[in-house]
Amino acid sequence: MSRLVRMDRTGHTTLAEWSVGDPEAIDAAVTAFREELDRGYFAMVSTGPGHAEQVKELPVDADLVILRLPISGG
Repeated sequence: MSRLVRMDRTGHTTLAEWSVGDPEAIDAAVTAFREELDRGYFAMVSTGPGHAEQVKELPVDADLVILRLPISGG
């Protein structure tokens, strides 16, 4: 089971869960993913211990996709 999780200042929220063989759940996850990107979140996927990469399309084979807002400072 894969999960799409949004992290914000209040904690984390699971937005979607899907399995590769469940097209309806994948469609719902893709919709949630795109909505969060449109709201300014970016998505990260682990590429190995201590490494992650930003993705612009939902990788349906990933175990976990984390959405978070960019860190700003100045």
